[in-house]
Amino acid sequence: MILASVKMFCRGGLAPCWRLAAARRAPDWQPRRGHRLTPADDELYQKTTLKALERESSNVMFIDSYSSRGFTINGDKVVGPCVIIPRAILQWNVGSSQDITEESLVLFRLLEPRIEILVLGMGAKVERLEPGILAFMREHGIAVEMQDTPNACATFNFLTSERRATAAALIPPRAGRDWT
Repeated sequence: MILASVKMFCRGGLAPCWRLAAARRAPDWQPRRGHRLTPADDELYQKTTLKALERESSNVMFIDSYSSRGFTINGDKVVGPCVIIPRAILQWNVGSSQDITEESLVLFRLLEPRIEILVLGMGAKVERLEPGILAFMREHGIAVEMQDTPNACATFNFLTSERRATAAALIPPRAGRDWT
């Protein structure tokens, strides 16, 4: 497109104003389907990107996906509620958030090295625990983060990627559809 300047008079006066008018003209070359942009022409090419080729450590647990049946952790499928500690995955014998007691959480205070944060995935929605259970964990220096399971999975992965001493106790969400 070639731009041409046109002399015009502004409103309210006789002084000339210069404006640019576009004269339509076909480009000298037509882009073809196979035309490629050079790196200087492509905005996305100029952006910095980072791709992790390998996880930092094979000993670290990451939750890949979840469903109403269970979880996929580091590529391994786990059916039902589970506990994820720094180097192990354990089945957790609870059916719902009403089954969570001091006895079901005693494992976390016995771990060495000690964990800082326990992420509780309560299923499809967050339900309150008895205050005594939270006080029990606080007495032993463990912070408890209660969330619905989808958010608990994301929180656990985030804390683990920061190399925090964390564990997760997860109940699969009971819903009509599976999420990943």
